[in-house]
Amino acid sequence: MATVVHDGSRRVRDDAPHGPPARPRPPARRHVRRPLGVILMPLLALLALSVAAGVSLGSVSIPLGDVWAIVAHRLAPGSFTPWWSDAREAIVIESRLPRALMAAAVGASLAVAGGVAQAVTRNPLADPYLLGVSSGAGFGVVLLTVLGVGAGVWGVFTLPMAAFLGALLPLAGVILVARRAHDTTAIVLVGAALTMVFSALNTFTLLVLGDDHQLGTVMRWLAGGFGDAGWTMLLAPVTILAVAGTVVMVSGRHLDLLLTGDDGATAMGMNVPRFRILMLLLVSALTAGAVAVSGTIGFIGLLIPHLAGYITGRTSARLLPTAAVLGAVALVLADIAARSVSEGAELPVGVVTGIVGGPVFLIMLWRRYGKAAR
Repeated sequence: MATVVHDGSRRVRDDAPHGPPARPRPPARRHVRRPLGVILMPLLALLALSVAAGVSLGSVSIPLGDVWAIVAHRLAPGSFTPWWSDAREAIVIESRLPRALMAAAVGASLAVAGGVAQAVTRNPLADPYLLGVSSGAGFGVVLLTVLGVGAGVWGVFTLPMAAFLGALLPLAGVILVARRAHDTTAIVLVGAALTMVFSALNTFTLLVLGDDHQLGTVMRWLAGGFGDAGWTMLLAPVTILAVAGTVVMVSGRHLDLLLTGDDGATAMGMNVPRFRILMLLLVSALTAGAVAVSGTIGFIGLLIPHLAGYITGRTSARLLPTAAVLGAVALVLADIAARSVSEGAELPVGVVTGIVGGPVFLIMLWRRYGKAAR
């Protein structure tokens, strides 16, 4: 039994631990939420440097100073007295600059589409390809290439429109099942099934109806890359990104409500089925615009939204713009790597994103769930 010893005016327990008193614990730090502009400004600067590096590097290296001067001279004639050759200006303006900008537009489109898909399905593993949209878009491009159906009807938008119409086929199946099941798991399962179906249709069409030249053309396209980039091809993905991206950014608050569950979103006055269909259509448009000009490029739509979430949190109004810039930077750098692996040869960009993105995603999962286990 503990006894109490009187020591003057104090009473001391004889079983009290001896030694210096414990220091008071400092108050917990409050997490400071940085303004979105503070996050985006350095990322936009990194994007500008990445695009400039993409224009500078290649079989013919062009100094960064020359790159900036050539672009400025083209935008504002007379701003510089040209000291470069016409051939070097043609390389910058007609070849490498549209290629770098296309990589940025495709990366931003896939990242935003992936972020929206994950919010709509409430599944962190969802991306545009998991929903079957990419395979459907590829099927539209394969039919256009092999059969020539509708070739030239829409001019420069022929290929993106074929991809978009193809993407609507699996999307229609996803929407029909989702409306009946009212379950986000059904969206993912149907999307995975339709991905396999349209991949089989692509293979069948190429092997049975296509010739060797068409097979080689489509296989190079499916591997992903920007070798055919040009200013006219850049118009479609940029236009789709501007329109669909604006609608998605404006709808950020509703996406956040959707993350709370259908019942909670409905209680807040949102028409969940209609909003989900609109978001899936936008995912389809963004993916189709990207796939039509670049082929299938993996991990951008899956990995980048998670990386943006680590930086900004899961609020859609902050996550989606950050994901767009990060996706643009990642794909521009991947394109540089694809062109720099060996002299005279160029890897498909999809190979680079797969080799790099897979281990990075595994590390992110390991760190996330390792912390949760502790």
